[in-house]
Amino acid sequence: KMASSILKVAVAGVSRCSGVSLLRSHSTTSPLPRSLWKLGKLNHVAIAVPDMERATALYRDVLGATVSEKVPLPEHGVYTVFVELGNTKLELLHPLGEKSPISGFLEKNKSGGMHHICIEVDDINAAVADLKAKNIRTLSAEPRIGAHGKPVMFLHPKDCDGVLVELEEA
Repeated sequence: KMASSILKVAVAGVSRCSGVSLLRSHSTTSPLPRSLWKLGKLNHVAIAVPDMERATALYRDVLGATVSEKVPLPEHGVYTVFVELGNTKLELLHPLGEKSPISGFLEKNKSGGMHHICIEVDDINAAVADLKAKNIRTLSAEPRIGAHGKPVMFLHPKDCDGVLVELEEA
């Protein structure tokens, strides 16, 4: 009789444990769908500047940062200088050519200011397709090659809480 009681307790315990296990494996909350792309680290913060030489001198000579050479990117209508910060970079932007998007920004913001943030993604094409399916507008139909020689896409600021977001393939 005692063996029968021990067996009943043991079976009840297994039953309770498997019941808990069963509940956990069949949770009522559904997990987020697995995305085909991942958001990565902050690559840089871009700052539009009315005077590239003065801005470069500020970061290099006054603040002691390492800065790159000024590089023209005619396909984007900008000159760029990158400021190394250790954990990320600043990208100084200055207009290049008459149709530069930075010219319009500087007309509205005479002393310059933050222009955009750049976040890395592991698959730019998957990210763009997914975001377009979620009604996030892009500023071009397809990714273009950016300042780092990698594909980039800009997301419309009206769809990103007023922030111009650049995605760059890592």
